[in-house]
Amino acid sequence: MPRDASPIRLYLFDADDTLRRTRVPRQPSPRAPGEWELLPGVAARLRAMPWGPHDLLLGVASNQDQVGYGLVTVRAAHQLLMDMIQAATGIAPPAEAVTLCPHRLETPCACRKPAAGMLLRIMTFYGVSPEETLFVGNAPTDHEAARRAGTRFAWARDFFALAEERR
Repeated sequence: MPRDASPIRLYLFDADDTLRRTRVPRQPSPRAPGEWELLPGVAARLRAMPWGPHDLLLGVASNQDQVGYGLVTVRAAHQLLMDMIQAATGIAPPAEAVTLCPHRLETPCACRKPAAGMLLRIMTFYGVSPEETLFVGNAPTDHEAARRAGTRFAWARDFFALAEERR
């Protein structure tokens, strides 16, 4: 069966500039509650989708180098991602479905996008194949991570455009 013919069961999302944006100038990601907001169209699109263990599955894969530089803890960065998903969808996914790369930019690792480590970890957690997965992101590194993981990819601007047009 061609890859594009498989139904999508798992939707993976990048976080920053895909689902949320920081309110702090020149800060790439939030470090505390109140420092972020959902992007237009995100909540409308995601709340219209049927999330759940017998419906669609949800995950987040986000590079969070601010952790590696000591600007935010892993726990706080993970909680900010969980809060973002709760605000966007109205549900809380399993903590294991929300992954982050805590490494500094200059530290080689297997998880930082464009590597596929985070995407593969979430697919393994859910037991979903790459053919059943779509990764939505905003950067070339997201696109490349999807390619390396063998998943389909959608640009955030295209994925969320439908919800924005309905407003």
